[in-house]
Amino acid sequence: MKLFFSTLPKNILGCFQGRMILWHLFFIALTFILVQSGFDWFYFCSTRSPQLWAWMIPSAPIGALVPLVLPLTFILTGFITNRARLAQTGWAIGQAALMGSLLSSTYKAFTGRVHPEHFIGADISHDFRFGWLRGGVFWGWPSSHTTIAFAMAVTVFTLFPQRRWLGGLALAYAAYIGLGVSMTIHWFSDFLAGAILGTVIGLVVGKSFSQPTKINAPRTNLN
Repeated sequence: MKLFFSTLPKNILGCFQGRMILWHLFFIALTFILVQSGFDWFYFCSTRSPQLWAWMIPSAPIGALVPLVLPLTFILTGFITNRARLAQTGWAIGQAALMGSLLSSTYKAFTGRVHPEHFIGADISHDFRFGWLRGGVFWGWPSSHTTIAFAMAVTVFTLFPQRRWLGGLALAYAAYIGLGVSMTIHWFSDFLAGAILGTVIGLVVGKSFSQPTKINAPRTNLN
């Protein structure tokens, strides 16, 4: 718990320092290209399938539930079984999820992007309401579901470099969440920006929690 709170301010700042700021500029530029080229609207129109919707709509509730349940499960299990490394992993992915929510919501508060409707109507993929809280913080750009999912997945991938299957499984989960919301409640560029932002967060948090501490066990296991 101490590591969670002591590293939180530094890790938030770390997402905007050095080369990390370049990734922010990159997903902003990429969003501009995807919107102006018409790809966002093309992708939206191409994914209006009831069958596809049925497969992808669970990504939204799953993407909201897992960031709450998984860190708590790791923390409590680690505490009960006296496995410090497992508990610390829970704190790490919990911090990644929290940062993903905070940073994506901050972007949303300033950009106010209109979310897509399920039916095909007028092209509203260009609609942004720049300012402060003109579009709220729950809908819009980037996708919080995607940001949080990738932040958690990349944190796991970074913490356990010798367990590629674990990192691969985490990234597969993140990809399902991101692609799922891009076909249902978000634009494609919302997903892409969220994936890049979440990766930045995951790299920063993973590196921070992988530093040697008194409670750290070897990085190759969860004990």
